[in-house]
Amino acid sequence: MATLAAERELTLDDLDVSRLDEWLEYRRILPKFAALRQRGPLHWCPESGFGPYWSVVSHAAIMEVEGRPDIFSSRWDLGGITMADRNPASNDPEMPMFIAMDRPQHTGQRRTVAPAFTPAEMVRQTPDIRRRTAELLDSLPEGEPFDWVDRVSIELTTGMLAILFDFPWEDRRLLTKWSDTATDFEALTDEEKNRQRWDILFEMVAYFTRLWNERANAEPRPDLISMMIHSEATRHMTPQEYLGNLVLLIVGGNDTTRNTMSGAVMAQHLHRANWERMMADPSLIPNAVSELIRWQTPLAHMRRTALADFDLHGQTIRAGDKVVMWYLSANRDESVFPDGDVFLPWRENARRHLSFGFGIHRCVGARLAELQIGILLEEMQKRRMRVELAGEPVRVYSNFVHGYRKLPVEIRRG
Repeated sequence: MATLAAERELTLDDLDVSRLDEWLEYRRILPKFAALRQRGPLHWCPESGFGPYWSVVSHAAIMEVEGRPDIFSSRWDLGGITMADRNPASNDPEMPMFIAMDRPQHTGQRRTVAPAFTPAEMVRQTPDIRRRTAELLDSLPEGEPFDWVDRVSIELTTGMLAILFDFPWEDRRLLTKWSDTATDFEALTDEEKNRQRWDILFEMVAYFTRLWNERANAEPRPDLISMMIHSEATRHMTPQEYLGNLVLLIVGGNDTTRNTMSGAVMAQHLHRANWERMMADPSLIPNAVSELIRWQTPLAHMRRTALADFDLHGQTIRAGDKVVMWYLSANRDESVFPDGDVFLPWRENARRHLSFGFGIHRCVGARLAELQIGILLEEMQKRRMRVELAGEPVRVYSNFVHGYRKLPVEIRRG
C-alpha cells in the first residue's frame, strides 16, 4: 500500500473517522476531518470497526471518484454505498437498490422513478407543500417546549413521502419507522437488535407487497409504486430488489430533507445573526437552501469499491479497496468553502456542495428536497418565527445519516 511520509505521523485515532461514539458529538468529528484535509485529500485507515478503508476528504478528490463509476463501483454485491459491510455469516437478505448498482442496471431503474421529480412535477406539488407547511407551523404551540424533529421535520417529510407513494395517510408514520430501522447502525453489532430490525423490514415488505398487488392491474398513476409496476426496467424486480428500492426511496425522501429541516434549528442557534439577516431579507432564502444543505450535509458519506488499481492525488488505491467519500468533510473544504463551519446564507458558491452527490448517482430527488426546505424557510419568515433550543439535542447514532433524533425547542412569533 503506497503511503505518503506525512501519513506515518498520523495515529490510528487520527485516521479513523468512522467511530460512532464520535458522531454523537458534533464538535468532535469536524476537527478530525479538518486535520485530515490539512494533511492531504485522502488517507488510508488500516483498521476500524468497519474494516480498512480509504477516507476521501477533499472536494476535488470526491468529485474525481464520483466521476469515475467505471473504476469506483457502487454495486451492492461488492459492498454497496455505506462503509458498513454485510456480515457474510449472517442470514440477512440482500437489498439491491438502484443507487447500489452500476450502469446499465442503475440507468434503467433510476429512469423509472425520475418522472416524479421533474421541474413540472415540482410546480404541480408546490401549492400542496406550501399548504401543509403553513398549516403545520400555525398549529405549533408558542412558548411551550416540543420536539422539532417529531412535530416538524418528520411530519413534513413523512407527509411528502405518503403523497409520492400514494400511501395510506393514516399509516404514514410507518414510513418514518421503516426509514429509521433501515439505517440503524446500532443493529450492526447487536444480534438481537438486528433480528428485530429485519422483523420490522419484513413488515414493510408485506405492506408494500399488498399495495403492489392492489395496483398491478390498475391503470398507471403518477405514484412511485405504479411507476415501478409499469416500467420494463422494474416490473420484474425480485422481492429483494423491491425491498432495496423501497428502502432507497424512503430513506432518500425522508432522512435527507428531514435532517436538513432539523439542521435549520441548529443553524439558527449557532449562527443567529446570520439567520436573522436571512429572515430580514427573504431574497436570500433560495441561496440559503443550498447553504443549509451544505452546512448540515444530511448524509455524511457514500462508499465505493475500487474495481482496478488507480492513482488518486498521489496515492495508489488497489482493486477491492473500500473508498469512503466523506461529503461532510468536502462540504467544509477550505479551498472551496472558506469558513465552512459557518452558516452563511449569502455564500456565493453554496450550490457547489456535494450533499446530493455528483455524477450518475446524484440524488434523483434533489429538486424536491430543495423545494420543501425552501418553503419551510419562507413560511417561517412570513410568521417571523424564532426557534430556540429548550434542551439538549439528541443526535443519530450513525456515521452515515447525519442528523438528530430529538430537538427540544420553544418558538416565538412576531
